[in-house]
Amino acid sequence: MRVLKGIVAAYLGSQVVGVYALLHSQQAKRASSASLLTSHVEKGSDRIVATQVENADDWITRDLNNPQFGALENCVIGPKNAIVYDTTLRDGTQGESISASCDDKLKIARKLASFDVDYIEAGWPGSNPKDAEFFHRAQTELAESVRSKLVAFGSTRRKSVKVEKDPQIQALLDSGVPSICMVAKAHPWQVTEILRASPEENLKMIHDSVSYLVGLGKVVLVDLEHFFDGYKTDPRYALKCCETAADAGASCLVMCDTNGGTMPWEVEAISREMVGHFEPLITVGIHAHNDCGMAVANSVCASNAGVGLIQGTINGIGERTGNADLCSIIPSLALHAESEMGCKENLSDLLKLSRYVDEILNRTPSNTLPFVGTSAFAHKGGLHVAAMERNPLSYQHIEPELVGNEMRVLVSELSGRQNIMGKMSELFGDLEEDLKSERAIAILNRVKTLENQGYTFEGAEASVHLMILHASKVYCPPFKVLDYSAQVYDHNMDSASRVVASFEGDGTSGTSTSRATIKVRAIVKDPDDSSLKFEDMLSVSDGSGPVDALSKALMRALLPVHPSLKGVELVDYKVRILDPASATGAATRVMIEFREIETERQWTTVSVDRNVISASLNALVDGFEYVLIDKADYCGVWDVDES
Repeated sequence: MRVLKGIVAAYLGSQVVGVYALLHSQQAKRASSASLLTSHVEKGSDRIVATQVENADDWITRDLNNPQFGALENCVIGPKNAIVYDTTLRDGTQGESISASCDDKLKIARKLASFDVDYIEAGWPGSNPKDAEFFHRAQTELAESVRSKLVAFGSTRRKSVKVEKDPQIQALLDSGVPSICMVAKAHPWQVTEILRASPEENLKMIHDSVSYLVGLGKVVLVDLEHFFDGYKTDPRYALKCCETAADAGASCLVMCDTNGGTMPWEVEAISREMVGHFEPLITVGIHAHNDCGMAVANSVCASNAGVGLIQGTINGIGERTGNADLCSIIPSLALHAESEMGCKENLSDLLKLSRYVDEILNRTPSNTLPFVGTSAFAHKGGLHVAAMERNPLSYQHIEPELVGNEMRVLVSELSGRQNIMGKMSELFGDLEEDLKSERAIAILNRVKTLENQGYTFEGAEASVHLMILHASKVYCPPFKVLDYSAQVYDHNMDSASRVVASFEGDGTSGTSTSRATIKVRAIVKDPDDSSLKFEDMLSVSDGSGPVDALSKALMRALLPVHPSLKGVELVDYKVRILDPASATGAATRVMIEFREIETERQWTTVSVDRNVISASLNALVDGFEYVLIDKADYCGVWDVDES
C-alpha cells in the first residue's frame, strides 16, 4: 500500500505521529509544523481511523486496502524502479498539426495499455467536449485492464470558488476513472501575476482540491507547474506547495519543467533534494519539455536522482518543441540504467508502438529518432561497416532487436566495398570472397555513377537490393515490361475550373482523363503439363493522371499471375527537380514508397530520368518486383554455380 505500512504499524496504539516530523527526523534537516494524528485500528478491519486530527483530510487516514493506488501504492525510487506515465493523448495532442478524434484516442489507449505503461493520461474532461466524450465512451468501450490505467487531467479549484461547486472538479469526478492528475502553480510569480491569487490562496486551492478528490476515493497526482523555475526563485514556497499537496493526500508530486529551460545538472540536483525531502513517504515525478532539447536527458537525470515516475509522450510529440520522448526514456532506463518497469517485457514492441501512434495521428515517422527511427541503426561509412562485420556492437550501443528495430547498411557514393559485400551476403549467403569482392566493386562504381546523375539510394534500399540481384547471373525477375504508352485527353486548359468542377460534382467532363497501355511478360505455369513458359499480357487502364493510369494498368496486368499484389498499396510519391536551370528539360528524381497491408512492411524505390513518366514507371516496376521476390514461385535467386 502507498501508506507506509511499517511506519504506521510502529505507531499504532495511542502514538502521536507528525507526518513531516517523521520525515525530517530521518533527514535531520528541519522541524515540522505538520498536523498531528492519533490513530487506532478499528476492530475487524485493517482500516486506520483518526481519533484526533487537526487536519481531518490527512492522507495517512486512508484505507490501507484501497485497491486503486496501483503503481503508486508504495513510494517508488529511481533509477532502480520507474513508473511510466504516458500523456500522449493529452499533452501530446497540443503539438502543432496534431489532432486526434475520439476514436483515435480510444485506439491509442488500447495500444498503450497492451504495451503496459502504468498510467495513460487521456485528456481534460472539463476543457472540451471531445475529451468528455472519450471518458464517457471509455466506460463501455474499453476493457477494465485499460480503464484501470486511465487518468483524467484537470486543475485545482478556481479561486474564491468552493471545491464542491467547481464544475471542472465535478467533470473530473464524472470521468469515472480511478486516477486524477491535477495541475497546480508552484512559482510565486505565476501565482500572483498569471493566476492573480495570493500565495496563501494558491495553497488553499491545492489543499482543498486534492483532499476533496482523495476523500472520494481517487488517486491524485499533482503536476506542479513551473516547479523548477519556481524552486530556483523561491525554494521555500515551491516546497510548501509540495507539502500542502502531500498533506492533502496526493500520491505523487510531479515536478514540471514547463518552459523547458532547466539544464540536466540543475534537474538532478533539485530532484535529489526533493526525493531526499519526501522519501519514503511519497513518490516524486518529473514532467519535462524539450525547448532546449534536454527533455530526455532531464528525465533520465531525474530518475538517477531518485525520481520514481516519468511523464512523457510517444515519439516526443507535444506543445512547442515537444515533450520528453518515452521511446527514448523507456529503453534508456531499461537497458542502460537497468530500471525495473511494467513495460520492460514488451520492449521489443517499442518500434511497433511508435509507428502505430504515428499512423493513427497521420504523422510521417521521423527517421532520426533514437531507438525507433529507421536511421537509428543505419550505417553508411565503409570503415564502420567493416568493423561491424567483426562485431555489430562496435558501432551500436544496443542490439536493435531489443526495441524491435533492425540494423541497416546504407549504400551511397560514400560507401565502402564492405557495405556492398554485406548486402550480397544477405542475398546470396556464402560466396567466394574474390567473387564477392569483384562484384561489390562493380556495383559500388555503378552506385557512384548513378548518384552523380541524381540518384540517392540511402532511402531506397529496395532499389539497391534489385541492383545487386540484377548484377548476378543467377537471378530471374518475376516479370518484365516490354513497352508502354500513356496519353492525356483534355479539352479544358483552366486547371482552377477543373478543380471546382470536381468538387461541385456537377457531372460535367471538366476533369482530364489519362489512359495508359502496358505490355508485360511474365513466367507462368502451363496448366496442361505444369511446365514453365513466358506469357505476354496487355492491359489498359484510365487514371486521374498518366502516372496513376500506369500504376493501375501495371497492377491489372500482374494480378492474374501474382494475386498477392492485391495487398500492396502506394504510400507516398515524391518528385524532385534536380537541375532547375534546365527548366522543362530538367532531370527528375522520383521516389515511391510502398506498403504491404498484411505485414505493414514498407519499402522505397528510386529512379531518375528527364522524362518524369519514365522515372515514375521505373520506380513502380521496381516496387512491385521487390515484393514479388519472396512471393513468386518462379523467380528469385537460383541455386547454381556462377563460376
